[in-house]
Amino acid sequence: MIHATQKGAVDESTDTWDTIDWLIKNVHSNNGNVGLQGSSYPGWLALTGAIDPHPVLKAVIEHACMADLFLGDDFHHNGAFRLEYSFDYVYLMEKDSVFPYPQYDSYDWFLKLGSLKNVNEKFFHNSIPAWNDFVNHPNYDSFWQKNSPLNYMPYPQVPILHQGGYYDQEDLNGPQLMYSHLEKKDSFHRNFLVLGPWNHGAWNAKEDSLGKISFHARPLNDLSQQLEKKWWDYWLKGIGDGKFEEACCYQTGSNEWKTYDAWPPKNTVVQKLYAGPNNTCSFNKPKSNIGFVSYISDPNKPVPYRNPPIEAINSNGSRWWQWQVEDQRFVYSRPDVVSFMMDTLTEDLTVTGKIIAHLFASTTGTDADWIVKLIDVYPNFYQKNLLMSQYQLPVAMEVFRGRFRKSFSNPSPLIPNKPEEFVIDLHDINHVFKKGHCLMIQVQSTWFPLIDRNPQKFVPNIFEAKESDFIKATHKIYFSAQYPTYIELPVMSK
Repeated sequence: MIHATQKGAVDESTDTWDTIDWLIKNVHSNNGNVGLQGSSYPGWLALTGAIDPHPVLKAVIEHACMADLFLGDDFHHNGAFRLEYSFDYVYLMEKDSVFPYPQYDSYDWFLKLGSLKNVNEKFFHNSIPAWNDFVNHPNYDSFWQKNSPLNYMPYPQVPILHQGGYYDQEDLNGPQLMYSHLEKKDSFHRNFLVLGPWNHGAWNAKEDSLGKISFHARPLNDLSQQLEKKWWDYWLKGIGDGKFEEACCYQTGSNEWKTYDAWPPKNTVVQKLYAGPNNTCSFNKPKSNIGFVSYISDPNKPVPYRNPPIEAINSNGSRWWQWQVEDQRFVYSRPDVVSFMMDTLTEDLTVTGKIIAHLFASTTGTDADWIVKLIDVYPNFYQKNLLMSQYQLPVAMEVFRGRFRKSFSNPSPLIPNKPEEFVIDLHDINHVFKKGHCLMIQVQSTWFPLIDRNPQKFVPNIFEAKESDFIKATHKIYFSAQYPTYIELPVMSK
């Protein structure tokens, strides 16, 4: 917030202060206590209202707030540009209309678009300021940093309840990141977390499923809504004892709400799930000094991020809202997608907390994207619903743009054929991999048009890449003793 460094400045935080002050003085029949609540962008507004708060602001609930628009929310994930969403969003916001795609399948349309420089040359003509900001700020510079709450929210000055969804296709990272950031300086016990199996905006809906995944809860949001009532009853009306669980997080797989006195829970043990030969994975560290699998990544034939046809996000009936639980078998057999599957589980495996991937990889190019997924593979014959047999449910997945492995502010080219470690935060989960299921690690290098195409040849600004910069490259994923690819799984102790 600029008012923290610039005296007399006006921003969303000061606007909120002024609004609260006016309401308290001019609206009759109030008890002098104010709460803020919002979702998505208004969730961020609620968050910023808690900076230098008005004395009568007692508490805040933010749903799916934005935390950092370069590192992990709407417009970028780990520096990789979220093409389809960003394109549609800024056009809708600044033109006040839906972009008039001339065809139904946006995958095919974005592929024909070619280099991102064609967006302004053929369609926007520099008329959309937000898109121009993307072009002019391809790295994590001061433009992005000053707009991140990580840099202007020092600690929770009032009680804050962060509420997020495991399958939020727009702001999955925000509530998790803000809770973790503020928890480090929460000396007054004002910072709390709720996570549920929601997509963006579904925390107030009554559905008990998402896509083909049923959560067997009736109704799913009862507990979170009861918690909200308890929250506001206490902070605004003085009703109740004010004792709130540190974290209330739905557990997928078992389909139960769980509460925790710390998040992530302290009673977990990190187990490393290693990629191995013959497309296998296990908890056994590789012993051989040799081990890798290779594939050709062609930016002109990118892997779709959901099963085609890919309807535009704002089109009627778009599956954008549930794509993060979509069966991954539609890419499983592609030669540019590598999968490592574990033996069938003989007992339940409960994984609760942050998932971190350690990918050892190399490329013949000088830049590359890496997408890593942790997948729950259903049994060959799933007796509860045979139509779900062998379903590949993505439990955690994320992209990382290789050029940013050392610094998000100062990207650097990859060295051809040099194995390097890429550490990728796959975010928080709370999931039971059930007996009879399998765990799978899946790796690919394109995720289109969710993520723009990496030329795979290092260029200073991908938004200005030429068509000739897009090249095929051979990528290697290593699973040797020296370069062990693995995913950290925080397993609940028995």
